[in-house]
Amino acid sequence: MLVPVFTNFSMMKINITQEILFQTARSGGKGGQNVNKVETMVEGRWQVASSALVSEEQKMLIAQKLQNKITDEGYLLVKSQSERSQLGNKRQVITKMNQLVGNALVKQKPRRATKPTKASKEKRIETKKRNTFTKENRKKINRNDF
Repeated sequence: MLVPVFTNFSMMKINITQEILFQTARSGGKGGQNVNKVETMVEGRWQVASSALVSEEQKMLIAQKLQNKITDEGYLLVKSQSERSQLGNKRQVITKMNQLVGNALVKQKPRRATKPTKASKEKRIETKKRNTFTKENRKKINRNDF
């Protein structure tokens, strides 16, 4: 399987839908009788380490960037219960997971360090002088100074 390499920094498109395991449960919150009867909440799990869709380097990148969304067993876990139907929640889980994985695979440009400009240095020094003057005026007056 060929995995595309992206050199630009736009979001990478990857579809992990076929490897997602779905589990349903009853949703909480408002909804009355429908909430109590129908299992509309959908939980999606994707095993990052055993995926055939991404390379080893990409797996490490995903594991690093999404570490607080990955369980101890190595599953990327996403839940949805905002829709009234199971199908709507399933679509949301798929969309959320694909976006998370796509965003995790985007490599950020390295930051280039810059030096402060002459104007910003002068402005900083001027502000320091003003603060010094203000704090000088807060001191108690000593009679012996006059």
